[in-house]
Amino acid sequence: MSPDVRKTALVIAAAVSLGLAAVVPAHGVEGPAPDPRNKQAMRDMATAIAVTAKYADERAALKDGYVPHGEACMTNPFGVGAMGYHYVKQANWGSMDPARPTALLYSKDKDRNGRRRLETVEWMSTDRDQDLKTSDDRPSMFGLPFDGPMPGHWAGMPKHYDLHMWAYKENPAGRFHNWNPALTCPKKAPTPGKPAAAHPHGH
Repeated sequence: MSPDVRKTALVIAAAVSLGLAAVVPAHGVEGPAPDPRNKQAMRDMATAIAVTAKYADERAALKDGYVPHGEACMTNPFGVGAMGYHYVKQANWGSMDPARPTALLYSKDKDRNGRRRLETVEWMSTDRDQDLKTSDDRPSMFGLPFDGPMPGHWAGMPKHYDLHMWAYKENPAGRFHNWNPALTCPKKAPTPGKPAAAHPHGH
């Protein structure tokens, strides 16, 4: 077996073990998904998972420069689903490298050791003209177009494109769908000390 064939076999074996097995096109695929015949896309997915596996421990992400941004849980403003806490590495902003994701998304809940669970890997790129109506600079990875352009999610974040890969949590809408319909954010509690609804006085 030549080294190339052996390497390809290993990548395919890794992809299969990671649940990236080729989907028979006749069965269809839920949500956006790379063409399983696209060898580069399959290799890139395997690379992204191999490189980010260590971030299952959020302490490793913090140590490598991923900084928490925004809210612990974001709800889809246009429909169903939610996504978790964004930890962003600014040095990877605009990266199209499967080994250098811009953000790691962690669960809203913490485990018994007080740590969040890694759910999603994300790449982000600035919208060049900052005009939400144009998309001539839309990037793509894994043979898939990025979502957007969209407004920033927190103060100082530019209008941007992004691509999510739900590598560590199943997403019923598809591995690359931005929102996960199986997730919901906790309802925000009313501010302590204030009644939920003001009662008129002077009865």
